[in-house]
Amino acid sequence: MTGYPRPFLKWAGNKHRLLDRILPRLPAGHRLIEPFAGAAAVTLAADYPAYRLVDSNPDLIGLFRAVRDGGEAFIEQVRALFADGNDAATYYARREAFNAETDPEARAALFLYLNRHGYNGLCRYNRGGGFNVPFGRYARPYFPETELRGFLRLAWTRGIELAVSDFEAELDGAQPGDVVYCDPPYAPAGEGTGFTDYGPDGFWPADQVRLVAAARRAAARGVPVLLSNHDTEPVRASCAGAAIESFPVARTISRQGTGRRPVDEVLVRFEPASLARAGV
Repeated sequence: MTGYPRPFLKWAGNKHRLLDRILPRLPAGHRLIEPFAGAAAVTLAADYPAYRLVDSNPDLIGLFRAVRDGGEAFIEQVRALFADGNDAATYYARREAFNAETDPEARAALFLYLNRHGYNGLCRYNRGGGFNVPFGRYARPYFPETELRGFLRLAWTRGIELAVSDFEAELDGAQPGDVVYCDPPYAPAGEGTGFTDYGPDGFWPADQVRLVAAARRAAARGVPVLLSNHDTEPVRASCAGAAIESFPVARTISRQGTGRRPVDEVLVRFEPASLARAGV
């Protein structure tokens, strides 16, 4: 895998390493929609006339919006936080400031700082909605200047729509000409492999069911949907009738180092009937 733009965020499940598998399986279209924006690795690498990044996490979408709209001035604002913030006391003071901050731009800058200085790039909140990822203790956190400018260039040349929304609403609103890639928090594939604390409200088995049902409805309207998940019997059963491709992926985030092992994942394609008949 070479030549793909890298995301400016560290993110659990970031798909940058899997782009060689994902991109060839995305059909042509007028707009790519990602209802689980994450680090936006697929959006940054895919070639579409337009893009729509959506997530239920307002902090994530707020950061993308601040980069898109703030440009170089926002990049310099974040750079200042990286210049003197790599110690535990500063990190926890800024985490507390982030949880209290109401100004969208200042909150976005702190969110990127926390992402790059916190443990393993996790994004985790307590039940009260407070960001609670511990300090990462990195020797020299990377300031993603090149990656920020890459996102900014795409936003200015092609256009990136941004929205805070539930995935089901996005899938139900997609129209022919749209292509949807879904990278949800994965269904558990064993102890320590599920990630449900995506936000204060979590992401649970009922949400997995809602996602597959919405993907089927979108495909029935003529919108192709590509979905990533763990390769488990429940996932396969729920996606029966769709095209399923399985492959091993080395785990990069786990609660224990010994849990970083290959785990099978799937790419599931829900295709409009016309595409399925043509073998696309």
